[in-house]
Amino acid sequence: MNKVASQHFGEIELNHGSDHNIAAKHELRGHPLEIDLNITAHDHFDEAALRKVDYRLRFLPELVDEVRDMIAEELDQEGTSPQEYLHFHCNALKDEHLHKVFGVQHRSQLTKEVFLKALKLGHVGIYPGQPERYFVMDFTLGEHFTDEVLVASADEDGVVDDEIVWES
Repeated sequence: MNKVASQHFGEIELNHGSDHNIAAKHELRGHPLEIDLNITAHDHFDEAALRKVDYRLRFLPELVDEVRDMIAEELDQEGTSPQEYLHFHCNALKDEHLHKVFGVQHRSQLTKEVFLKALKLGHVGIYPGQPERYFVMDFTLGEHFTDEVLVASADEDGVVDDEIVWES
């Protein structure tokens, strides 16, 4: 068996011949993050592909910043997924969750900036066999509060898709 070490995923078997999902815990700017490497039996996944995954993960903070900027812009646009996500979660919000989720005491303090601060990247899926959806990033207000996420994707070169979607 041909195994190679990854900076983020440990030792990985390259000649797998079946689907593999390899999960790793990571930290991004002091916050826990789950990263999954998703390899299908049909993917050409060799040492160079694994090195590319490790290399691309070095730029994850910049990628996240770009997506957060896009979310911020879309919060001001009518009918976008980020705006609908914000309105849905803020309208359904019980008073006891205000401080727990957003760190504020009153609804009047629930601004766009407060929402963006509470929105965290919780999961990144990496799909080396899908160059157009290489990174899939899930942003959440917290699993204890909602199982719904805002999802953004980027291609293998780190170019973020201009569509952010709301999924559950």
